[in-house]
Amino acid sequence: MAEQQEDRFERGTDGPKVIVAGLDGSESSMRAAAYAAGLARRQNAMLALVYVQPVMPAGAALGAPVADATGEVAEGLVNEIRKATERLKDIWNVRWEFHTFRGDPYNGLVTAADELKADAVVVGASESAGHRFVGSVAVRLVKSGRWPVTVVP
Repeated sequence: MAEQQEDRFERGTDGPKVIVAGLDGSESSMRAAAYAAGLARRQNAMLALVYVQPVMPAGAALGAPVADATGEVAEGLVNEIRKATERLKDIWNVRWEFHTFRGDPYNGLVTAADELKADAVVVGASESAGHRFVGSVAVRLVKSGRWPVTVVP
């Protein structure tokens, strides 16, 4: 008689259960979210859309109301996602959640993927010139080797 195993988290056993997609409002992140939605639909997985709010950008040091601005970005993204979901609800049914984390994009996505027990992470290709010096979020996620990472152009 086989012993019953404890109910524990096991990554990627029967296809992905949770797919995390990073959103920042850029065109490539919106394409990444659409790609991740297709994966989630086909795999019957939960799509976790994640927006990482910057904690202390340069404008905050000068007294700019950054928290309000990033909160508005998050609200705008949620509204855009809800509209797209409403338009497609009779065609495709995708289970999704929207999460906001604070921090830099890389650490925010790592935290999100860990907390949500992600089986895969989908991000858009960097549209920033600065990633050549620091390294893009996508490259850093791939190098971490913790989840399968898909980078959408």
